[in-house]
Amino acid sequence: MQANKTVTINGRTYDAVTGLPVAKKAAPVAPKPSKPATSTTKRPQHVPAASVHTSTQRSQTLHRRATKKPITVTKRPQPGRHMDISRSQSISRFAPHPVAATPKKSSAPETVARPHPTAARALARTTSTAKPIAKTSKQIKDAAISAALSTPTLKPIKRKRFNWRWTRRFTTVTAIFALLVIGGIITYANLPVLSVGFAAAQSGINATYPEYRPDGYSLSQPVTFSDGEVSLTFKSNTTDSGYTITQTRSSWDSTAVLDNVVRKDAGDDYTTTQEKGLIIYAYSENTAATWVNGGILYKIKTTAPLSGEQIRRIATSL
Repeated sequence: MQANKTVTINGRTYDAVTGLPVAKKAAPVAPKPSKPATSTTKRPQHVPAASVHTSTQRSQTLHRRATKKPITVTKRPQPGRHMDISRSQSISRFAPHPVAATPKKSSAPETVARPHPTAARALARTTSTAKPIAKTSKQIKDAAISAALSTPTLKPIKRKRFNWRWTRRFTTVTAIFALLVIGGIITYANLPVLSVGFAAAQSGINATYPEYRPDGYSLSQPVTFSDGEVSLTFKSNTTDSGYTITQTRSSWDSTAVLDNVVRKDAGDDYTTTQEKGLIIYAYSENTAATWVNGGILYKIKTTAPLSGEQIRRIATSL
């Protein structure tokens, strides 16, 4: 690049940076030839270096504290900014920026680009002959999972569970119900004894229920009673046969029973059996038996085929 950038227009030179006309430089003046030295010229006197460096040299550094602040110099205006200078119209460097012309809309309708028929046929031939790409096992698995997730599934209906709480009220009701059930079972099991006890209280005698009962026989309700007498009737569970136990208040002893009951009904046709301190009289072919104990006269009359052993066990269990 040239050191001085100038532009020559119409025979006149201008500065390319500032745009100012450049003045012509004066022709250099040739230096005058120096006179030759003569012998009369005096040589400088020689001064030794020791005498020169004996004294210290004065400092040439500027002392800022003692000096004043220099006057600010206005900056030189830079080219291209606000400059009040005359510019030539022939210089294109300083011409205004050109404004882009807006394209005019054509009234003709726009045509859509269409592929060439040959190119379309070639593309169709390529797509028809392309072989299908085989899917990998991972792609097949992902496709199956996506299809399964996309299809809606019917959710099972959840049944509401009953919120069971063991409250004090429920405990009380349960305890009462259990007592009633247990009481009912005990009452049913002891109903014959209770019935005999109720009849004894109404008749006024100490009637009892036999602890032994032959298999297949049960007490027939209700228990009949009258003043000083209680009757218990047992019937077979399979046939119409049965037997009856009658308990009557009496002051007789065994001899009085033999004279007033046994001999009166059977004469001398009877058998006597002693069992646990009791004297039991059996007569009428073991269809009747009688004995006395604790002021109560006991009589058994049976239509069932009871043996003498069974009659003795009934008598000892009362």
